Amino acid sequence: METYRLAGTDLTVSKLCLGAMALGAVQDERTSFAILDRFVEAGGTFIDTANNYMFWLDGHTGDESELMLGRWLAARGNREDVVVASKVGWRPTTVGGGLDDAEHLTAQRIGAAIDESLARLGTDYLDLYWTHRDDRDVGLAETVAGMAATVTAGKARAIGASNHTAWRVSEARALAPDTVRYVAMQNRYSYLQPRPGVKLAESGHVHATSDTLDFVAATEDMALLTYTALLYGSYTRDDKPLSPQYVHPGTEARLQVLDEVATETGATRNQVVLAWLCGHPGPVIPLVGVSSVSQLDEVIDGVNLKLSAEQWRRLSDAA
Repeated sequence: METYRLAGTDLTVSKLCLGAMALGAVQDERTSFAILDRFVEAGGTFIDTANNYMFWLDGHTGDESELMLGRWLAARGNREDVVVASKVGWRPTTVGGGLDDAEHLTAQRIGAAIDESLARLGTDYLDLYWTHRDDRDVGLAETVAGMAATVTAGKARAIGASNHTAWRVSEARALAPDTVRYVAMQNRYSYLQPRPGVKLAESGHVHATSDTLDFVAATEDMALLTYTALLYGSYTRDDKPLSPQYVHPGTEARLQVLDEVATETGATRNQVVLAWLCGHPGPVIPLVGVSSVSQLDEVIDGVNLKLSAEQWRRLSDAA
């Protein structure tokens, strides 16, 4: 698997980031370990989690993903070989609470939260630490200072912003010292696009826009990780229909071209979507969670698929 050097950092990451959200919560330990082992075997190094996955399931606290990943790191003894990212900002402050009861991105909370994540993960540093949301109830300068402090304390090697708009990340970077600015964004993005301006059904999701992509491409030390890249299986599964936000004439046009390129390459729809994402300037790194090793193998083949310039442009121009 190819790798990228994240500009502005000393981090080298695989072109696929494995989302660990369901590991330890939906997937049991045996399946979770098998997925993680296969990812590393295929050349993957970049793993993403958060301090709240998956608190919304009955009987869960939000500790599950980090704890599972920590057990795997301890069992394999490979902490130095992988790039581990986690997040702060969407963990409920009370047992049984929801997103409306989430922690705020104060400097004090950020400092406490990273210590909690490090303890669950069984490590003394994170490679990349994300703000999980844009908390408008806290001054941006305070949040930036709190995130920067995790780097100066040696607890994080780099910081990024998840679910932010480009202009807010630009403002945050202007407030931070050059050595600890946000170097990555994480937003929802896939080949199919929702209707412009529509509110996504999932609370907290912020979709990447053309402004996001322009900002990432034009900013030397900035990468974009794209979550929900495969739209919950909607590209290939009849039992996973597209959400209403994606039902519009442009979707049919893009699916037609997607099927044409899939036929030309002998790949699945999912694989072409991933190859298209990887073809963006930036870089753009798909962040994908899977529930089985076979799903992971399909995803790996997708990020390794090379589209021709003509195929990539045809996909991009479809509307």
